[in-house]
Amino acid sequence: MVTMKHKMLSDFVLVLMIMASYCHAHNSKQKLEVKKHLNSFNKPAHKSIKSPDGDTIDCVDISKQPAFDHPSLKNHRIQMRPNYHPEGLFREIKMPFLKSRKKGPKTITQLWHKNGRCPEGTIPVRRTKEEDVLRASSIKSYGKKKFTSVPKPKSADPDLISQSGHQHAIAYVEGDQYFGAKATLNVWEPKIQQPNEFSLSQIWILGGSFDSDLNSIEAGWQVSPDLYGDNNTRLFTYWTSDAYQATGCYNLLCSGFIQVNNEIAMGASISPLSGYHGSQYDINILVWKDPKEGNWWMQFGNDYVIGYWPAFLFSYLADSALMIEWGGEVINSQSDGHHTTTQMGSGHFPEEGFGKSSYFKNIQVVDSSNNLRAPEDINTFTEQSNCYDIQLGKNSEWGSYFYYGGPGRNQNCP
Repeated sequence: MVTMKHKMLSDFVLVLMIMASYCHAHNSKQKLEVKKHLNSFNKPAHKSIKSPDGDTIDCVDISKQPAFDHPSLKNHRIQMRPNYHPEGLFREIKMPFLKSRKKGPKTITQLWHKNGRCPEGTIPVRRTKEEDVLRASSIKSYGKKKFTSVPKPKSADPDLISQSGHQHAIAYVEGDQYFGAKATLNVWEPKIQQPNEFSLSQIWILGGSFDSDLNSIEAGWQVSPDLYGDNNTRLFTYWTSDAYQATGCYNLLCSGFIQVNNEIAMGASISPLSGYHGSQYDINILVWKDPKEGNWWMQFGNDYVIGYWPAFLFSYLADSALMIEWGGEVINSQSDGHHTTTQMGSGHFPEEGFGKSSYFKNIQVVDSSNNLRAPEDINTFTEQSNCYDIQLGKNSEWGSYFYYGGPGRNQNCP
């Protein structure tokens, strides 16, 4: 019996050793993969700036940014400014990109600006940490959206809602050729129930169908604990040319978007934020297609031209967009069997109005003549209006506008 016990014990120890060896090999392989991934994001920096929120902003040589890891960009000559601008001649004046709607304009900076700026010839890149990558469901999925994240108007199928977990409150136009879009939107810090949920407000520039060939360019603000490791409100962009399957990413987390601006960091925190019954802070975002080169440019604020998505990244958007969407999106994971309490926008319904609800104002599209104009035949869409809703309006000061958002779970949204 003693011999049998010893044999059983030795077999058990052997199994443990094999498991430990496997785990060590697996962990070593994972560490190597994470390190390789981090090296693709984090390029050598001329200087690094520690932000008050814990971020590190690296000032990377403009020609060494992640975009140029793309095989088709190896010999790309950077276009430092657009040839044409939908608001007329491109102005060199750099205006405050965020202003208060109370007691006149205030000069605002991104949080990292408090501790320094990046020199000319570099771009600011938010450094990706090991823990950022490890929070993702897989290393390859880090920095990427899921296929079901695009609001598909007229498809409020209850089964589809529960499967995708994504909910929206949007205004949209379709039925024409669009070469860009613009809006002014106020910035909040919506509360997120679960770390794997997010809340964002953005513009979508869309081409193709909503199946495997969707082209999308997106820009706005978001709160995403999984992506950033905190609940800060951050400026972001996204792109895909195949409905989020293999192409595209947030910010600069893959090759593609080429940044030319040395002052605004994609993925960095925006501050200050709008308060309920308090000052309202809003930002301007403009995305448009340069008629000469065909590249899609992004402008943040009045004159901060951030950079561009090269035309070759896209199929349908190489020509024009067929739909523009403005509005909010959240993930509803229903982790406790109830609708999430994750807020959209300010977390308050549209009927509460200015100072309480979130808004998009002066929404515009860029037409085939490269002119900004008010959109025609604006439609709205939300999957569950008792959770998140939207209300359109129009006046001389705000042009075409809407209030949107909501608290998620409430007595009418169980």
